[in-house]
Parts: sequence; C-alpha cells; structure tokens
Amino acid sequence: MQLDIPAPVDTGHSVADIILNKLLVPHFQPIVDMVRHSISGYESLIRGLTPSPLQQPATLFSEARRQGIHADLELACAQLALQRYCEQQQPARLFINMSSSALSEQWRRHGDALPHLIQQQQPLPAERIVIEITEEDAAEEQGMFLQRALASLRAHGMLLAIDDYGSGRNCLRFWDQIQPEIVKIDRYFFDGIGQNEKKQKLVQSILAIGNSMGTQIVAEGIETEQDLLVTRELGIRYVQGWFLGYPSPQAIHLLPQHIQEKLENIALKRTTIQPYHATVHNLRITAPAVRLETDTNDHLHKLFVDNPGLHAAAVINAEDRPVGIVNRRDFSEHYAQQFIRELYGRKSCSQFMNANPVLVDGSTTIESLSHLLISKDQRYLVDGFIITHQGRYDGLGTGEALVKEVTEKRIEAARYANPLTSLPGNIPISHHIASQLDQEQSFVTAYCDLNNFKPFNDVYGYWRGDDMIRLCAEVIKSHCNPQQDFIGHVGGDDFIIVFGSGNWEQRAHSIINDFNLRAQRLYDHEDQARGGIEAEDRHGINRFFPFVSLGMGAVYVDPTQGDRIQPQDIASAAARVKHRVKKENLDLVVESCLMPMTH
Repeated sequence: MQLDIPAPVDTGHSVADIILNKLLVPHFQPIVDMVRHSISGYESLIRGLTPSPLQQPATLFSEARRQGIHADLELACAQLALQRYCEQQQPARLFINMSSSALSEQWRRHGDALPHLIQQQQPLPAERIVIEITEEDAAEEQGMFLQRALASLRAHGMLLAIDDYGSGRNCLRFWDQIQPEIVKIDRYFFDGIGQNEKKQKLVQSILAIGNSMGTQIVAEGIETEQDLLVTRELGIRYVQGWFLGYPSPQAIHLLPQHIQEKLENIALKRTTIQPYHATVHNLRITAPAVRLETDTNDHLHKLFVDNPGLHAAAVINAEDRPVGIVNRRDFSEHYAQQFIRELYGRKSCSQFMNANPVLVDGSTTIESLSHLLISKDQRYLVDGFIITHQGRYDGLGTGEALVKEVTEKRIEAARYANPLTSLPGNIPISHHIASQLDQEQSFVTAYCDLNNFKPFNDVYGYWRGDDMIRLCAEVIKSHCNPQQDFIGHVGGDDFIIVFGSGNWEQRAHSIINDFNLRAQRLYDHEDQARGGIEAEDRHGINRFFPFVSLGMGAVYVDPTQGDRIQPQDIASAAARVKHRVKKENLDLVVESCLMPMTH
C-alpha cells in the first residue's frame, strides 16, 4: 500500500508503519441475544502497538486523522479484523467499525470494489458482516459518496448499523438517511438506567422509532445486573457491555455459565403478571436429535421417516448443546429433488439446518416468548424452538403450541383484570406479592382508597364516578416506575400499589397531591366554587361533603425478618392502615409488617 503521509508526531512510532506491518490487534466483544441466551455477534475493537502512545484507539485514530490517513487505517483495521475472525471460525455476525468519512473516501478511490476490498476473499459470508457507522462523523459534503458507498455495501449483502446512537447532533436525520438494519444505542443511556426514569423514557422513545422502522436495537455499555434487567424489561433483546463480556483477541464461543444463569433468572423475573406462571417446560416435546460431528443427511432422513409426527430435528454437538434446527418440510422438499440424495446424503446433517435457532431454557416463562408471534421472521414459528436444561438439549417446542398457550394465558389474565381500568385484579395482586416475598427483598405495599367518593357517585351518577376511578388509575400509573412498581385494582375505588422503587414515599405523596388537584376538575363549576357538594350521608341526613381525595395506608415488608409472611397477611395489614388513614382524616400512614398480624 503506497501512502502519501505527513511527518508523524513524536510518538516513537509511525501510523504508516503500523498499517503496513499490520501491527494492530483486533479484539472481539460479544453481543448477546437475551431471548436465546446466546452470542449473536461480535464487535471488532482495534488496539494499537503496545507498549506505545498509539496503543489506545483514541490516540491512534486521532494521529491518523492528523496525518490524513485515517481512511487507510480504518480499512486496514476492517481487513485485519475480518481475517482474524475467520481464522477463529466463529459462526456469528461480525460488526466492523468504519466512519462515514472513511467509507466516503474509500468509495471515491475504489467505487463498487469497496465491499470486495473489505472482504478480501475471506470465507465469512457478506450477510454476516455488519458495518457500524459513527453518526458524529457525517458531514454534508460526504453525502453523495457516502450514499453510494452504503448502496454498494448493501448490494454486496452486508448489513449496516449506526454506532453510538444518541451521541451525535443529527441523530434522527442520520437514521433516516442511512436506513440501517441495526441501531446501537450509546452507552450513556444505559449507565445507571435502573435508577433513572428519564433515561428509561428516552430509550422507550428510541425503541418506538426502531419498531416503526423495522430496525433491530442493541444496547451498549451494560455494566451491571440491574441495568441488564431494566434493559430487558424495556423490551430490548440484544445487549453488549463489560457485564456480559470483555473484548479479547480470542472471541469466546459460549457465554460463561454465570452469565447464562443471570439471563435465565432475568427471564423468570420479568414483571408480566401471569396467573399460573406457566413455563416453556409445559410445551416440551421429547424428540430425538442428530449429532453434528457424526450424523449425515441420510441419518436425518431416517429420523424423520421413523418419527412421522416430528416437525423438526435439533442438531447437537458432542456436549449435547444445540447448534441448529432442521425443519422437516424444508428438508423433505430439498431431499425429494433429483440427485440431491446422491450429492448430499453422506454429508453432514448441518447442510440444511438453521444455524440460529431459538434456544429457550425450560424454566423460561411462556409469555416472554410472545415476541415470536409478531416477529418479522416467521421461520421461528414454523421451525419452533429448542428447549434446553442447563444449556443442553432437552426437547422441542412448536410454534402452534406457543400460539395456543400464549392466547390462553392472555385470556386467563384478562379474566383477572379489572374491566374499568384494565389493571390486574385480586389474584394477580396476590401472585405478585408472593413473588416479592420469594425474592426476599424488602418492599412497600400501599392500599389506596378515595374519601367522599360515595356522595360524589350518588350526586353525579355512576358514569362520572367511573371517570373518577379511571382518573385515580391514570394518576397512580403516571407516578409509578413501570419497571419496579406494581399497580393492582382491588375493585370499586380501592387500589393496591406494591412499591419496589427506592423513592416510594416521594411517589406516594406525588400521587396523592396530583389526584387531589385533578379530582376537583370533575365537579361542576358551581360545586368547584363551593368546595364540594351537598348529599345524604349513610344515615340519610343531608350534609356537605368536600372534594374527593385520596388516602393511602402503607406497610413496609422485610421478608427476611420474623416468621414467614403470607400475601393475605400483607393485604390485611395494609387494609387496616388504610382504615386508620380514613378514620383520622390523614393522607398517608406507614407501618411495618415484619411478621404475621394477629389482631
């Protein structure tokens, strides 16, 4: 490679020498699929010559830009990363970083030969190469060359991703211009997201855009279990960060066991309320599998002949871990073609397999798989999914059974929801409190009740009364954290809140104050001016009733203290505190519930 290079800064090393002598070390960081509990891809991260001032990427690329050779450096990094990755024979996608200016410059030099220049005859298929583009580098003058470069990469089969989305200035505009298949949200949004509602709302808005544009979203910079949990609760499937795996020259083939266990626990902790907590194990079909190392397509054909009811077959390795799935219908159609059996009969059974099956631990909740029902890739409904136990093959599940089970569970959940507010009713409330007790983490259960609601309902009628109840539900939801707090509707004007958020008392006061203010607007103007209404009390005596207001009785629960507490004990304790609130005309009272109440 001939380069016209200005004199380097005094670093003791030349960027040109580093490029020419390939003194670069690609590191590979896993990108994890939280649904399949597996690695879906790797991002290539370059490290420079060590020991050297140019070891750190920021210094290396800054110096290359100063010398005007950053486009050469980025191309060299991409080529070397692809070479090292192919040497390791990894099965997943490879994400390669390139700036928009480098892509524009390389296309200006090489035109449509750019994709071939990046790939350099490496055996990794183009569709498994993802080019990550940094948005902050986009400039107006690059527009024409950049669009042509991206069109060329796409025509070759490569995918496009936006890197560090949210860190630049023209985020949405760049997204619209690039139309990427994947967007990686900047690590800033996930640093401490578990305790930051504003970040959660910002991420939700980005997800809404991604869903409307059919774009896959990857969360970057996940460094704690709490941030991982909230990220999953927000609906993000793909994640990357130090908590899941550090960059290393040798890409890891499998996630460490402790990470697998964390992902499985997160799947179980998802807050979707289900009356009976059905798991994927309920859908398991005991089915034989074929082995990657020894079984041929002829073996696979015989397996299907011997098992006429089998919709698919899992392909497993020597450790009994699934590596693929073969759909019966697709295989039979291929095998029925002329000369196919003669050509492929003795070849590996992996010839016709889907190498990216859905892998699900048997303890995973069925509801957490409901995303497959609306997935663009309906192959997963046709193929079904592979059920595992501790990472090893345990059986198969069908898309048909999943549809049936999810439908039944949602109908069941709807049966227990309050028809007025659509909030969970008594049975889901009890199940949620029981799950909180099982996790042995402290929480607060608050019983909410409306004061002066009956006179309001008598004077204005049930229609306006329903409006008041719906307003209460709306206010409670607006001040609760959907990832940490649970809201239930016992019935009538009674609500239950199970607070998991640390600032629950502040939230409780905000709920009370907000509702008390907004409730006044449901009165007629003359009653608003008087401060209430005239109505009969329970004894038939006509008297004045002030505005409807909200009272809240709360109990603090520590499951680790005292004897085993039952959900009904907590509900009864909260109800008693609520009666005290009503009797003493207070807004909020908090008591402890450390052991079963015996009054």
